[in-house]
Amino acid sequence: MPATAVVRSAAHDLRAAGVDSAVVEAQLICAHVLGIDRSALPLADAVDASGLAEIDRMVAARIADRTPIQYLLGRAVSGRLDLAVGPGVFIPRPETELLVEDALAALPAPGDGPGPVVVDLCAGSGTLALEIAHARPDARVHAVELHDQALDWLRRNAAERAAAGDTPLVVHSGDATDPGILAELRGRVDAVVSNPPYIPRTDDLPAEVLGHEPATALFGGVDGLAVITPLVGVAAGLLAPGGHLAVEHDEETGASVASVVEAQGRFGTVEQHTDLAGRPRFVTATRLGDRDDDDELDPTVRKGTTR
Repeated sequence: MPATAVVRSAAHDLRAAGVDSAVVEAQLICAHVLGIDRSALPLADAVDASGLAEIDRMVAARIADRTPIQYLLGRAVSGRLDLAVGPGVFIPRPETELLVEDALAALPAPGDGPGPVVVDLCAGSGTLALEIAHARPDARVHAVELHDQALDWLRRNAAERAAAGDTPLVVHSGDATDPGILAELRGRVDAVVSNPPYIPRTDDLPAEVLGHEPATALFGGVDGLAVITPLVGVAAGLLAPGGHLAVEHDEETGASVASVVEAQGRFGTVEQHTDLAGRPRFVTATRLGDRDDDDELDPTVRKGTTR
């Protein structure tokens, strides 16, 4: 059967099942099975029986239980990169791209000295850490992830990007809320970035998300702050004075996250930012002071400014 006819048939089935972007997804599935770029489909050869069977299998999985298209393809676009994803790891979203750009802009400019040190807490597939390492080859980027399945994807992506020529990540298995994590970097980090579990506990999520992506990567307790609150304290200990913090959050919790960062006491210039769709998406702040973390800060500088 001609590839164009296969795409039309798959798109019809996906659309009938209520799948959004049915034509694009049909094209992605067919191109994946044929091993070609989506743009090459109009000129593709006919799809043989084994190819048809695989396309039918993937379309059926997309329809039957809403398996995410990224899991079916085994890949997800992450800004400048294409990363491996699958069951057990959070799927990168476009909403995170502005956080990456913010963090890159906050890093010291490349120079003759050592490059910046960056830490990604709750790294998941590695999207933040790998984007930064790709854009700043001089950076030493550390990625921390707790859960075994996500760690497997993180290590796979780190190995792929290193093989492609990017500066290798330093991958750590550990709890991003542990005050002792990365103790050897305490006070030496130029930027801490994080896309932690932050959704307030709910059952009101699409089947693609709730039925497939790991709850440990999605939910941040009843208020969405269960991971963010201790993580902000960890970041404060890791960052050097003047270091940059960027934390993604649920669109309903921006003010609460900003308050958490302010209340921590070691950050100033706390700012709220929107994503590409104009929704509240991440908070940034600058590490105050030049004293040890255990020192009490002057009350006049304990609270940052929010806008």
